[in-house]
Amino acid sequence: MIGGGQGAFIGNVHRIAARIDGLYELVCGAFSSNAERSKASGLVLGLPANRVYSSYTELIEKEKQLPEDERVQVISIVTPNHVHFAPTKLALANGFHVVLDKPMTFSLQEAKELKKVVEASGKLFCLTHTYTGYPMVKEAKQFIASGKLGKVRKVYVEYPQGWLSTFIEGTDNKQASWRTDPTQSGIAGAMGDIGTHAFNLMEYVSGLQVTKLCADINIVVDGRKLDDDGAVLLKLSGHASAVLMATQIAAGEENNVKIRVYAENGGLEWQQSDANTLQVKWLDKPTEIWRAGSGYVSSFAQHNTRTPAGHPEGYLEAFANLYKNFALCVQAGIDNKQPEPEWLDYPGIEEGVRGMAFIEHVIASGKTDNKWTDFVI
Repeated sequence: MIGGGQGAFIGNVHRIAARIDGLYELVCGAFSSNAERSKASGLVLGLPANRVYSSYTELIEKEKQLPEDERVQVISIVTPNHVHFAPTKLALANGFHVVLDKPMTFSLQEAKELKKVVEASGKLFCLTHTYTGYPMVKEAKQFIASGKLGKVRKVYVEYPQGWLSTFIEGTDNKQASWRTDPTQSGIAGAMGDIGTHAFNLMEYVSGLQVTKLCADINIVVDGRKLDDDGAVLLKLSGHASAVLMATQIAAGEENNVKIRVYAENGGLEWQQSDANTLQVKWLDKPTEIWRAGSGYVSSFAQHNTRTPAGHPEGYLEAFANLYKNFALCVQAGIDNKQPEPEWLDYPGIEEGVRGMAFIEHVIASGKTDNKWTDFVI
């Protein structure tokens, strides 16, 4: 692991997710840009001192020198956005598979270059857009793809948070400090942090891609440097349209990301607060309630469910599904076997590039009086 040391939130989430299915072992790390903090973090995690490194460059250089049966196979990178590109590029170029936290890079230019690096390396790459790991989100995608609802016409996706309703970056809140700092987070705040999740969820479930967008981007809290609120109108392939909302100043809200998809014959609705449920709404008959863990769901939903129906699985398990599927694909490569379709269903480089394009187009659109911005990569 690179990043995710003491005081970091997402690093421990990644470590828990990786451990859930017993497919990973944490063997080394460079947990902080501060060498002493990295060493201290590694000690707490039970790693031997010689496998805890003072920098990501040292980690990659020394791990590469170890025998193949000892060196790390997958490097998980959980640093702030401005330290995504360089360690990912170095890890891939030196023969390691990579799991990377989102958004993929600091800029679209970096994302395009990283795509070339991934393709040249021959290594596997996973981007942790967590919400696509939920079983009933996968069921929604399969339901739309089956054509049962007909052609998609309209998508609504929203991600409301309230944790940045005040200027907490002015305190010692580490998460708020870097996420609202343009030198670390990039050109977007809320739209980069959670807007990319909403965007990815919308394209994943609907099977459609954004072609144009029109954004209203706001900085609500005085003194803040990056957007904390926004809404976007979107044109999708197939003549569909969408509305996306992402805000971090909705006081009282937590993380209830929600999506609704409407097609010719009916619609679907899923939200994280009731993640085991998918509502299927028909034009000419009553709404159906589909539940995770049930025998009637698709193989994709079944493969990503660990407990019988009625036992809630949540954020950590969805996160773990990305790690599990990635591990199964890595192992298939080692065994010279073809991965199953269900294993290949995790976000990768294409989703990362489109996510960075979303950020740049949304911010550009928000700064102009022109109504629509073409979505060009």
